[in-house]
Amino acid sequence: MLLRAACMRAPAQSFILSLALAGAVLASPAAGQEPASPPAPQPQGAAPAETRIGLIYRVQPQPSSYDAEAPPEDEGLAGARMGIADNNTTGRFTKQAYALDEAALSEGGPSAAEAARALVAKGTKYLVLALPADEVLAVADAVKDTGAVVFNAAAPDDRLRGADCRKNVFHVVPSRAMQADALAQYLTLMRWRKIFLIVGPNPADKLYAEAVKNAARKFGLKITAEKPWTFGPLAKARGDTPTRAEAMVFTRGLDYDMVVVADEAGDWGDYVPYRTVDPRPVAGTQGLVATTWSPVLETWGAAQAQNRFRRLAGRLMRPLDYQVWASVRAVGDAATVQKGSDPAAIAPYLTDPAFSLPAYKGVSLTFRPWDHQLRQPLIVVQPKMLVSVAPEQGFLHQRTPLDTLGTDLPETTCKFP
Repeated sequence: MLLRAACMRAPAQSFILSLALAGAVLASPAAGQEPASPPAPQPQGAAPAETRIGLIYRVQPQPSSYDAEAPPEDEGLAGARMGIADNNTTGRFTKQAYALDEAALSEGGPSAAEAARALVAKGTKYLVLALPADEVLAVADAVKDTGAVVFNAAAPDDRLRGADCRKNVFHVVPSRAMQADALAQYLTLMRWRKIFLIVGPNPADKLYAEAVKNAARKFGLKITAEKPWTFGPLAKARGDTPTRAEAMVFTRGLDYDMVVVADEAGDWGDYVPYRTVDPRPVAGTQGLVATTWSPVLETWGAAQAQNRFRRLAGRLMRPLDYQVWASVRAVGDAATVQKGSDPAAIAPYLTDPAFSLPAYKGVSLTFRPWDHQLRQPLIVVQPKMLVSVAPEQGFLHQRTPLDTLGTDLPETTCKFP
C-alpha cells in the first residue's frame, strides 16, 4: 500500500518539476540578448508650475493724529494676499501654484516703471497696479514688449479706457463713467431728476464732475445748479468754524432733488449731508456712493468673503482690496481653464466670451474687448446699508445690461494697435 502511494506521488512531482523548468526556459532571454531590466520606479509627482503675480503699490502714509477714515497701510496688499491664497486653493487640484511679488514704492526709490521692469526681468509676467493713471501708463509702456499683462486696480480715469488705452492693460477698477452711470440710473429710478452739483478744487474732482454731467445727459437728468466748493477741507477740520453758516447759505435758493458732491480726496464731501438749507439727500463721492465693494455687502456669498478677509487681514475689506483681489483671481481663473499661465494665451482669453470671473456680484464678470474694462455690477450704498445694485432693472442693452454702465462700443475712442 505504501509502495503504491509513493508511485502515485512520483509522477505528480515529476510533472510539477517539468512545468517549473519550462517556465524558466520561457522566461530566460534568448542568446545574445541583454537580460530584462527591473521595472523602473514610479516617478514622484512633479512640482506644480508656479505663476508669479506682482503688485506695485504705494504704502499709505499714516496720519500724525487720529483719523477714523485713514486708509490702512496694507490697503490693496491684503486683497492680493487673499487672491493668491484663493488661487492656490484651486491650484492644489490643478497642479498649479501662485506666488506674490510685492513692490512697495517710496519717495526717492525706484519709479513704478523701474519696479515693473525689475519684476518682469525675474519672471513675473502679471502685474497688478494700485497706482494713479500716469504711472499705469508708464508701466504699460515700459513692459509692452515683454508680453507681460497689466491689471489696473486703482485708476478710474476714463482716458485710460479711451484715447490713452493700452492693449496690455486690463481695467478692474470701474471707470468714473461707470460710477456716475450707476448713480444716475438709481436717481432716474427714484425720479430724483434735478441735481445740484458741487465740485471740489482738485483735478480728480473735475473729472468726476464731468462724468456726472455725461451721465445726466445719458439718462435724462437735469443739473439745475453747479457751484465750486470754496470753503476748504471742513470735513477734516477740528471743531466748528465760522464757515459753517456760509456753507448753509451756499445751498439757499436752489431747486434740486439731490446734491451730488465731487470730492475724491474726501476733504469736504462728508460735511455737506445734513447741512443744506433744504432737506435733501447727498450722493456722489460721499453720502450715497456707487462702488465695487462695501462691508455692508452680504449677498451672493459676499459674507463668506468678508469673513475670510477679516480673518486674514484683521480688518474690513475695502474697495481697493476687492479690486486687487479680483485682478489676481482673473489670472487664476484664466490659468485654470487654459491649463497653463502663458501670457500669450491668457491675455486673449480674458476677452473671449468663454471667460467669466465669479466675484460675489450675482453674475460672472467679463472684460469688454473694445477697451479691456471689466464689466461688473456696482453696488449703490450708504455707510450702513446696501441701497441698490446697478444696472437697475429696466435699463436694457443688446449684449448685456452691464454695458449700460460706462463707455459702450459705439462711443469708445480706444483704438488698440
